[in-house]
Amino acid sequence: MQSNPRSRVWTAIAFLLGLYVGGFLVFVLSLPKAPDHVEHADGIVALTGGDSRVGVADALLEQGAGKRLLISGVYSASTKSKLKEIVHGGPRFDCCADLGFAAQSTRGNAAEAADWAHAHGYKSLLVVTANYHMPRSLHEFAVRMPGVRLLPYPVAEDDVDVGTWWSNPHALKILQVEYAKYLGSLFFSALASRSGTTHHHWQNLHESEHLSNA
Repeated sequence: MQSNPRSRVWTAIAFLLGLYVGGFLVFVLSLPKAPDHVEHADGIVALTGGDSRVGVADALLEQGAGKRLLISGVYSASTKSKLKEIVHGGPRFDCCADLGFAAQSTRGNAAEAADWAHAHGYKSLLVVTANYHMPRSLHEFAVRMPGVRLLPYPVAEDDVDVGTWWSNPHALKILQVEYAKYLGSLFFSALASRSGTTHHHWQNLHESEHLSNA
């Protein structure tokens, strides 16, 4: 006896929903935490989206964890002196912090960081961004810089408590959106790899997301 087509559709939907929920749980439970020991790298890259990220990155610079700091995705109207004031930058901020204004998405951050790392001959980078944003960031960076060692330094954002996401609607929404973007990043990079499309070309296939949503 043949199964009902409608039943098969609902079974498929339930299966895909189960995969999504299971993947989401794995994604949240495997989010990285700030390391107890800071590994030194050639350079430090901070992805904008919260003042805490840049403040942490500057503290790493002051500690000598990297030779220079790139703050990627800076608002076009910002200035170095104003940004230093906001994050309470240390003495090395003036000499060794570079601002990147071109990036408007995580993929743009990766491109900006790749150009910066290549210009300085860096082979290792400390990547500073929100903990929930780290998986996608590392993936995009790895696609753009396959020969560069990437060291994650995740930051816990004040308004997104990943430890209580199930009871916090705001945190749940942020994590769901980020998980969907992460899946999209994996999909488009896999598609590009299969088709042999260059990174520059398939970058235009994926809708850019604004940094404030990163």
